[in-house]
Amino acid sequence: MSKSEGLGLMTLTRAVLYYLSEHPSMVGFRWSHSQSWGSTWSFLFSSIAAYLALSLLLHSALLLLFRRRDRSVPLGPLPAVHSLLMALISVTTFAGILLSSAAEIRDTRWMWRRSRLATTPFQWFLCFPLGTRPSGRVFFWSYVFYLSRFFHMVRTFFTILRRRKLSFAQLFNHSILTFSSFLWLEFSQSFQVLSILCTTSVYSVVYGYRFWTAIGLPSACFPFVVNCQIVLLGCNLACHVGVLLLQLIKGGCNGIGAWVLNSVLNGAILLLFLNFYFRTHKKSSSSHPSSPPASAEAKAEKAAVVKEKEL
Repeated sequence: MSKSEGLGLMTLTRAVLYYLSEHPSMVGFRWSHSQSWGSTWSFLFSSIAAYLALSLLLHSALLLLFRRRDRSVPLGPLPAVHSLLMALISVTTFAGILLSSAAEIRDTRWMWRRSRLATTPFQWFLCFPLGTRPSGRVFFWSYVFYLSRFFHMVRTFFTILRRRKLSFAQLFNHSILTFSSFLWLEFSQSFQVLSILCTTSVYSVVYGYRFWTAIGLPSACFPFVVNCQIVLLGCNLACHVGVLLLQLIKGGCNGIGAWVLNSVLNGAILLLFLNFYFRTHKKSSSSHPSSPPASAEAKAEKAAVVKEKEL
């Protein structure tokens, strides 16, 4: 590598670090009902209610306009563009919160040594110290993630228009995840950093794959999205266990009340996903009782691939 290339690489690295973790708008960010768009409880509940109402209205309108249930509305490149944008937003959020977490640990770890309960960087990822305020770089990216949840909801309307199906699991999942993201900011909840890292990393892969298939490239021969969902749910479950252990050992994690509510909601999502997963495999195996094991397993995977498009 020449000297000019090395200088160019260093300049690029500094620019990336600056715009993802050191920009004044990130360092000086503060979650506030008067300054942050979408930060009030009334906005949260009204937006979720509007999402549910629009979904029901669109589904009902299609049932009235089109008698044939197999007739879909052409969307052109919209699903591919949405998937590409979601993949880019997820990658950017992942890189931003990872770099911001490293900068936050660098700037505040001296305070941890002086506190009554010593905190390590790994513990900080799971358990914010008591008194943590929703301000700074990390909460800026948590706010970006919260706003991206509304853009994520658009996929529900694509599902209704293309497949003429209104999935309760999809409506519940989007609504609860948006509500949970709000709780993270409102109560400076512990666990959110690792949860955002896990979610955005999986979403980067999932939406990249959806863009890949949307532009006509070959899809996987197994339920790729479902397997990614299993990985994400497993990561979230492990993180919840870690927060619980630190709460019992250290005696206090910030926003633990919101974390309890979040755990209940995530448990409901987990139960819905397991119900979907086992119901899909059971339906496939019961419809082909005489099929050999290998054939039945292949049919189950094919059914899951079709069903996962609703997720």
